[in-house]
Amino acid sequence: MELKSRMLSISGGKGGTGKSTVAVNLAILLAENYDLVMADLDVEDPNDHILLGAQLQNEKPINIMLPFIKYSSCIKCGACGKVCDTGAMLISPDGLPYVIPRLCSGCMSCYFACPTKAIVQGERTIGYTYDTPIQFKGEEFRLITGILREGEEHTPPAVIAAKERALSIERSFYLIDTSAGTSNTVATAMGGSKLLLAVTEPTPLGLHDLELILQLASQMSIETWVVMNRSGLGPEDEHDKIVKNYGSKIVTRIPYSRKIVESYVKGIPIVLSHPESKETSIFRKLAFMVKEVME
Repeated sequence: MELKSRMLSISGGKGGTGKSTVAVNLAILLAENYDLVMADLDVEDPNDHILLGAQLQNEKPINIMLPFIKYSSCIKCGACGKVCDTGAMLISPDGLPYVIPRLCSGCMSCYFACPTKAIVQGERTIGYTYDTPIQFKGEEFRLITGILREGEEHTPPAVIAAKERALSIERSFYLIDTSAGTSNTVATAMGGSKLLLAVTEPTPLGLHDLELILQLASQMSIETWVVMNRSGLGPEDEHDKIVKNYGSKIVTRIPYSRKIVESYVKGIPIVLSHPESKETSIFRKLAFMVKEVME
């Protein structure tokens, strides 16, 4: 996957810390100075388009390989079942393989392991990507959204497909909004970023998951800044210690704000609904800091 010199990821470990709120407001401010692509890679629950008040457009299916068995060529060797690490290739008592589609990740290991070419390549759709133009006050950026179909087991192919679609668009800045947690899908979304903004909150769970995302970013050698959202709702001393231990810094503290909540509900980011507010000034300062480090 091609690396981009100006790629910013926004994550946070714990869900519900406000990373999408930070992401959409920063995207609008950064789009004033850059040709920007924003990628919502929280494929199980994408909501950036909702916060932006946009309807998703330009749908493309995400297809993965689905194996079919050509039983006339099968010699019942069991090789396909041995290499399948998801349990999708079930070997019956008589030695014949059967496929459980929902468990299949599309990795094609069975296809390459079969000595008689009894595995035939098919495909199935596990989700969709969208390319939506976002327009505001004469400015515009592109929002790429990945959505996994309900009931699907494997998120990595959807994250990869959405990220590849975003990076295929030639722009000067790429903003990645990851899912919660620190799984391989989060690492895939963050990969290639010059800077990570880890959004946290002053709660015990926020503290726990902040340390996990700082560990992941350290292992990936990504410079990380911390954004303390809902600052003032709880003690922050332990957050300060952990951030310092990882050589990071808390670059801004966003207080709990009724205006931010109302803008969230209305689908109008606060930098547009209240451009002169103190909350908007906080986001503008953060956007300025990001611009300086990205140049």
